[in-house]
Formats: sequence, structure tokens, C-alpha cells
Amino acid sequence: MAFFEALEAKEKRHKDLERLLADPKVIASPGLYKAYAREYGALNDIVTVYDDLQKVEEQLAEAKAILQRESDPEMQELAKEEMDRLEAKAQRLLERVTEELAADEDDTRDRVIMEIRAGTGGQEASLFAADLFRMYSRFAERRGWKTELMDANRSDLGGFKQVIFSVRGEETYKLLKNESGCHRVQRVPVTESAGRIHTSAVTVAVLPEVEEVQLEIDPQDLRIEAIHASGPGGQSVNKVASAVRITHLPTGMTVTCQDEKSQHQNRAKAMRILRSRLYAIMKQRQKEQRDNVRRSQIGTGDRSEKIRTYNFPQSRVTDHRVNLTLYSLNQILDGELDEISKALLAEERHQRLAKLE
Repeated sequence: MAFFEALEAKEKRHKDLERLLADPKVIASPGLYKAYAREYGALNDIVTVYDDLQKVEEQLAEAKAILQRESDPEMQELAKEEMDRLEAKAQRLLERVTEELAADEDDTRDRVIMEIRAGTGGQEASLFAADLFRMYSRFAERRGWKTELMDANRSDLGGFKQVIFSVRGEETYKLLKNESGCHRVQRVPVTESAGRIHTSAVTVAVLPEVEEVQLEIDPQDLRIEAIHASGPGGQSVNKVASAVRITHLPTGMTVTCQDEKSQHQNRAKAMRILRSRLYAIMKQRQKEQRDNVRRSQIGTGDRSEKIRTYNFPQSRVTDHRVNLTLYSLNQILDGELDEISKALLAEERHQRLAKLE
């Protein structure tokens, strides 16, 4: 059964980590030890509850055996009472372990990298990318999280063709991961003189940020180039080649960072972005191999692909994945995402549990 297979896999990983944490080589590597210790701690709850569940089931089997072999009415009554108590306890433990199993293994991560890109819609899409950047910044601010701008490609009117930033704080990945996808906006652009409503699109990607020890990248797989930073319209921002472009040769993935003044800082940020992107690919491949789930794409930025629509004339926001419509667009764009986030997490939990049945 998939449910118990998943539990046994977590139990095995927990034991493997226990051995690794006692390995002198791991102890001598602070970064690696920290990563393993974090994973071990994250598995503690579910392994402990599963262990308690197995013990209760053994006790329940003993009580059933006593009931079958005992002929004394008093002893039978005692055995029935014990069975009722154990069955109730087993049910509570089963519910707890199910909740733990339904959670995403990355939900405990406290750092994410978010990438917002303007899609269909030209300048209007770039302006809406800036609106989304502000929305997530305000959401982070409301929760006491820290944000850090990593890279930005600004448009002529003050929007973003692309903006990449990190968010750090408790439950950041858990509460932001479902923002990945295509966000569609319907409004009258500032560039529209006839007052017609246009539809534009912006894509958002949310990646758990991983440490170097959690995902090793062979330096020989990288091509690192120093380039000149550029501003809106392709104009050079400075004459020193401080911007950095890193290409991961096996995948062809390219990351460029130019917002910092030093090449060293831009290179460090670019590596953080690259590592998170590669981790996301690795995690998705593991998921496909494990349960053959169709890969979830963030989309191309085309208007027809959407997870959420922001309709300005009606002050309406609709999340199409959970059929949730709210008429509080201004508040949502000001970072009030809690109601949407709760609905998406509930649906995610429902889908995860369905796959375990």
C-alpha cells in the first residue's frame, strides 16, 4: 500500500541519517552536518508517531488474541474494553501520521527564491510584474520575513521584465510555493488612450533555496562570464564588467546577476539562484519517478495559461485552482494573501492524501 510504503521509506531515511550524523567525516563538515541534522529533525515527528502506531497495533493484536481464547466473561469484557481504548488511540495516531505524510518535505524550509517574469502584454505585463513584486514584499513584511533583491531587469516605465528576490522566514516555502504559475491581469493600461481593457500575463516561480552541501555542483560543469550590467533600453549602467553570467553546461541553464556593484557578490547570488533551480528540477524528477505525476509547468506567459486572474474593473481576484473568487483586489495586492494561501494549502493536502489511498 502506498501509504505504508511512504512511511517505511521515511523511517528508513531517518535511520540512515542517524548513522550519517555519527560519521566522523560528516561531523568534520559543519555545513553537511547541519543539513543532515535539519532533515533528521524534520523526520522526527512522523517517525515517532509511526513507531507509536506500530506499538499500539501490536497491543491491539494481543488484545484480540486474548478475546478469542478466553472463555471467562469477565476476562472477555476486559479485553473488549482494552480493544476499544487501543482502537481509539490507533485512530488518533493514524490521523496524526497522515497529516505529517501529507505535508511537503520542503515545507520546513525557511528560505525561498522567487522569480517574477513579464509574459504576454509588453509594458503592461512589466508593470504588473512590479505590482506582484510589491504584493509579495508586503506579504513578507506582514509576516516579519526578510526579503533581498537578487537581480532585476527593469523596463522603461518603471516595471520589471524580470525580478528575482529571496525571502527568508518561518514557513516561507510552505506559504509561498503555491504562487508558482501564470498570473493574469485584466485592466486598462496606462499606455491605453482609448480606455480599453487589456489582458496581460506574468509568470511566477517559487524555489526552495538550498545550501551548497545539499546540492553539489561540479565546477567543471559551469561557464562563468563577466559582463557589463545594462539598464532599461540596453543602456550600460557602468563601464566595469561587474555583472556575472553563469551557464550550467549539462542543462544549458543560464543565470545572470547584475544588481550588486562587485563581481564577487553577483557571482554568489547567481550561484544561489542556479542551485535552487537545479534542486527544483531534481525534486521534480524524483517526484515523477516516484508517482508518475504530470510535471507542473509555470507556463510560457501566454494569456490562456493561468492559475489566477486579477480583474481591476471588478476589483476581483479569482484563483482558478480552487475556484475561489474574492472582491478585495486592492487588499490582496497590498499583501493580504492569507485567505488564498489557506485555500490552496487545504486543496494541496486533499490531493496528497488522495494519492496515498
